[in-house]
Amino acid sequence: MKLPLRLVSAAVLAALLAGSAQAAAPWREAGSGARGGVSGLAHEDVGTALVVHDNKRPGQPRLSRLAYRTDPVTVTPLVWEGAEPVDLEAIEAIPGRPGEYLALAARGIVYRLKAEGTTATVVEYTPLPSIGDGDDFEGFALVARDGRLAALWADRGAGPDRPATLYSAPLTLAAWGEPRFGAVTRRAFTAPHPADAEARHISDITVTDSGRILVSSASDAGDDGPFDSAVTDAGQVVLTAAGRVRVSLVARPVPLGTFPGRKVEAVECLPGGDALLGTDDENLGGHVRTAPYCGI
Repeated sequence: MKLPLRLVSAAVLAALLAGSAQAAAPWREAGSGARGGVSGLAHEDVGTALVVHDNKRPGQPRLSRLAYRTDPVTVTPLVWEGAEPVDLEAIEAIPGRPGEYLALAARGIVYRLKAEGTTATVVEYTPLPSIGDGDDFEGFALVARDGRLAALWADRGAGPDRPATLYSAPLTLAAWGEPRFGAVTRRAFTAPHPADAEARHISDITVTDSGRILVSSASDAGDDGPFDSAVTDAGQVVLTAAGRVRVSLVARPVPLGTFPGRKVEAVECLPGGDALLGTDDENLGGHVRTAPYCGI
């Protein structure tokens, strides 16, 4: 007897997705050494994405273009024009504005960028509207509905005693370019995996077309590892017709996939249902792969 799909447990679905993903797509090198890690990803065009690097010193690469369907993967640094950020951790394309992006630095500064050819120009930058004591931001995502925007961002958390804080707020873009945030809401999130003392409960965020919130989480024991990470369906976000943002988190989240030996710091939904995952494996460089997580 064939069971209705609604009776298949979330755990079984997660296991099927994880097994399929891990069998289908190998990790591919996308950068070498500590300066070549993938800290955030934003879909750009068919087969390409923009990558942010968490470099901190002047003149080090901040942003690159990744061609992830080529063999081998190619990574082309972009010239950064404007105020130079420290420790970029996430980037997101602005819906409805081709070539425009918002990038987030770990301490909570949001940069609005225009990427054309081999150059990325800073249009404006501003702090996030709500920064908690000790917050260290790694995840950022945008949601669009009927011309309205909302933003999700997250303090990564640290180990069993500090869950991640997932923030959300409506977003508008001022005529002169500044991102402007509305009323902020907060939710605590503890990742099911990894669960050790070095766990960062949210290392990135992406949102599916149906509004599911997917997060990566990662464990980092040092520049040479060992690393561990996972991607998890964390819940749902709804942007109402009135412009309100409603976030509901899963009570008992189950990983869609786990990745021993890798530190996943970037997850990005691509058109068609795949997710593009990126790692910042510190001295071991950066790697990317796809997984069928965004059609859930």
